[in-house]
Amino acid sequence: MKLFFIGITVITFLYSAQSVTIKKSIINIPQSKNWDDSLMYGPQLPCYYSNAISEYIRRVFQDSKGNLWFGTNTDGLALYNGKNLSYINTNQGLSGSQITGIIEDTEGNMWFSTNNGVTKYDQKNYMIFGEKEGLSHNSVWSIFQDSKGTIWVGTLTGLCRFNGKVFDPLPIPNTEQIWIRSITEDYQGNLWFGTAGKGAFKFDGTTFHRFSKENGLCSNDLTTILVDKKGTVWFGSMDGGLSLYNGKDFTTINSDNGIGNNEVWTIYEDPKGAIWFSSEGFGVYRYINEKLTHFGEKEGFHMRAVQAIFQDREGRLWLGGGNGLYRSNGEVFEPVTKNGPWEDPC
Repeated sequence: MKLFFIGITVITFLYSAQSVTIKKSIINIPQSKNWDDSLMYGPQLPCYYSNAISEYIRRVFQDSKGNLWFGTNTDGLALYNGKNLSYINTNQGLSGSQITGIIEDTEGNMWFSTNNGVTKYDQKNYMIFGEKEGLSHNSVWSIFQDSKGTIWVGTLTGLCRFNGKVFDPLPIPNTEQIWIRSITEDYQGNLWFGTAGKGAFKFDGTTFHRFSKENGLCSNDLTTILVDKKGTVWFGSMDGGLSLYNGKDFTTINSDNGIGNNEVWTIYEDPKGAIWFSSEGFGVYRYINEKLTHFGEKEGFHMRAVQAIFQDREGRLWLGGGNGLYRSNGEVFEPVTKNGPWEDPC
């Protein structure tokens, strides 16, 4: 076990406006079942990270109060409120331990999609929704609130929307047991659904319009969809790279013209309009003004399987995946959790 000290540069893990030359690194303390995890910071305080936050991170989200939520692959949620790091799992009220989506609705409720249903948290109580509450399947892969306030979820076997009490399945015509991996909305109010094997569907409130590889889409096996500030729709796929859709034509970015691997699991737009996306085994890429920049091991980023990219209010970019969690200022990458390359992380 290695012990270093973290200076006052630390706030929300590793950051500050002050210039301090104290060496930064990490100590890991074994976690007991009854131990309440905490993150301490100050001029000469060690920083503690426990096991749950250091495993596979699938989702990162910041709520309206500034709290950071980290969804893990097997250990539920980690919540950082600016002072303490706490954990929420099935013992506290989550429906499942694998977190596939995190949103906050317009009333301030938190919603979590999991491998075993959906959990709603109203800041006091947890409410679980499963097949008995209308879900087409308990394995939920995506969750989204549209501009009208409706909560949508995509499951392993179809699409559902919340009616205020329970979920109602919404069949997509000419499909059976369709796996919905991603949901988003464009500026015209159309909903977009990315599927595993059936391409994408655009829903205008009445009719579903399908987009497939035959129309120019990079792949029918989609993982994520993003609508950027310009209205361009981005599609990430399992085997075809990315597609950009301008409303008329598709443009593809793949291993033939710029990226290392055609498996793309996450796409994110930062406040400056830069598009960040993962490429399995090759770290992440940043796309801005038609320029593509790669960030990998040479840049200190040793995460090969990236599932989550998110920038918080302080401008810190968080990247989660198979090596836990990294933080970046957009150029320099630092590991936050113990599963990273801990020889000399800082």
